[in-house]
Amino acid sequence: MNLSRKTRLQPRLRSAACLFLCMVVCIIACGHAWATESTGTTPPRPNILWLTSEDNGPEIGCYGDDYADTPCIDELAARSLRYQMCWSNAPVCAPARTTIISGMHATSLGGQHMRSSVSLPEGMKLYPQVLREAGYYCTNHTKTDYNFRESDSDAGWHESGRKAHWKNRPSDDTPFFSVFNYTISHESKIRNKPHTLVHDPAKAVLPAYHPDTPEVRRDWAQYYDRLTEMDAMVGAAIDELTEAGLADSTIIFYYGDHGSGMPRSKRWPFNSGLQVPLIVHVPEAHRQLAPADYLPGGVSPRLVSFVDLGPTAISLAGSAPPANMQGVPFMGKHAGDAKTLLFGYRGRMDERIDMVRSCTDGRFVYMRHFYPDRPYLKHVDFMFQTPTTRIWKQMNDAGQLNDAQSKFWQVKPTEELFDLQSDPDEVDNIAQLPQHAAKLAEMREATKQWMRSTGDLGLLTEAEMHRQSGPDAPRTLALSDRFNADALVDAAWSAGDAWQACDAHTIAAMQKLCASNDPGIRFWGCRGLALGLASHGTVLSDEEVASAMETLITATDDPNPSVRVAACDILIRINDTDVQQRAAKELMRLADLPEDGYFVGIAALNVIDANREAVLRHSGKTFESLSKERKDSPKRGGDYVTRLLTTLGQPQD
Repeated sequence: MNLSRKTRLQPRLRSAACLFLCMVVCIIACGHAWATESTGTTPPRPNILWLTSEDNGPEIGCYGDDYADTPCIDELAARSLRYQMCWSNAPVCAPARTTIISGMHATSLGGQHMRSSVSLPEGMKLYPQVLREAGYYCTNHTKTDYNFRESDSDAGWHESGRKAHWKNRPSDDTPFFSVFNYTISHESKIRNKPHTLVHDPAKAVLPAYHPDTPEVRRDWAQYYDRLTEMDAMVGAAIDELTEAGLADSTIIFYYGDHGSGMPRSKRWPFNSGLQVPLIVHVPEAHRQLAPADYLPGGVSPRLVSFVDLGPTAISLAGSAPPANMQGVPFMGKHAGDAKTLLFGYRGRMDERIDMVRSCTDGRFVYMRHFYPDRPYLKHVDFMFQTPTTRIWKQMNDAGQLNDAQSKFWQVKPTEELFDLQSDPDEVDNIAQLPQHAAKLAEMREATKQWMRSTGDLGLLTEAEMHRQSGPDAPRTLALSDRFNADALVDAAWSAGDAWQACDAHTIAAMQKLCASNDPGIRFWGCRGLALGLASHGTVLSDEEVASAMETLITATDDPNPSVRVAACDILIRINDTDVQQRAAKELMRLADLPEDGYFVGIAALNVIDANREAVLRHSGKTFESLSKERKDSPKRGGDYVTRLLTTLGQPQD
């Protein structure tokens, strides 16, 4: 085709113009860099504002929830980056916030249990302390809830409390890091009355695991009402920033602190308990700190979690995160590579002991249960104050639930796998399907390796962790030769496998663990024998059962109280009067004598509660004889023994 000279010259002219513009930009940039270097000044660092809401997952309009009414957060998302998958790592406040402020998995610190107190290694810095050293004015409005023995005031904040605010910084040119926590969406606020509903309960979309009753619909509607109130608070905080002329110099994060406060979200490391909304706004002046995929109104597929938040704040401030922090910054100068997997965990929740580890690649969720013989949902006093929990339990007891709804009042498989794409409510366990065998094996091994590499202290009972730590921080124990993470992971995994299959070889393997010099290993040996007998006792031979029983009976004299609790957990269920008497008396002793420790008492009472009739019949004691007052009660969670004893005085669930 014949082109005119003018047409042929246009590409050249455009290229010349582009080259000229690039030269101009380079000259200006070099001049700015020279001026900065010659004057000794540095570009102003961004202010950082974190807006945090309690007990809510991605039930937000911008996450595609049509029932939600959240205009302020939706508007923020329209000019910010929304993360598609963010996990809180723990499905309840204290362990999740412990993870955030430390930049470490709570399991690595021994702080995965709800309302617990652990000391930190000497010299370990929390992210506010690092930011202060970088010159930031750090404030936290109201909520702390860290599982540390140190007081909240030692966390590194310049101010923490109701009066804490970025406005109190010493000068206008002092960069601030400021957190505001909104409690209006907390679990306790979705059940308090009087409250006039705004959302129509009839239009609420219920998860497959909840029964469709007026009580459940009202709770969900009130939850969404609270999210609307929370949304207005987020909007007011952003308006306040804008009115102060700081919108162009402040990076804003909005996120929830774990899944919704409704039962089976909060406290459980399903995706429903761990996925939270995360929206990040980076003003134009600081776009060099934004992630590579930043786009106003965009959605990031990058997997992030709470362990990454502290390191990311430090990276935005221009500093490198301390070496002990396990999170990966996803923004700023020290941004790291994207993760392929996120991990979650559950330990003791208030008065109820359980242990679960979970993992996601963004689509599939893997869960490993270390107490599969205990139901998903057990009586937690605070949770049972929600009407949904009570009516759900009543309907289960009356046989009025379908399979998806009744599942969570039953015992558990050792492992589960869910496909969020086809099953967003996580009710269909596909772990046994052959087409998912490779994915199951991949995520199983990844979870084991993560527990090993992070020094997961949940491999020890809470009582044993404190006993072995002594005056040292549990993290110090985890890093020592005394804590064999590899062996403990293998033992815990083998014990759980006994719930799925048990034969003479399994019993011999568990007996070998019971002979270990390590009480943590002996505990898992007893757990494995208990799980094997509980699920397969009727198909094992008399000789195999007798051999396992002999080992467990011997374990009731073990010098370690956690091992004795594990042995009694199954012996109290054996149809042998002498064996039951031995177990019942030991359980009552462990529950009553403070010299074995407060957390041993909680463990013993959890077993007693599941075997009330047998313990009363064979121990010769009453529950009223057990002391509620414990001199060794911890500062946080010191009423859990009292709660368990109160439950023991009520009719059996």
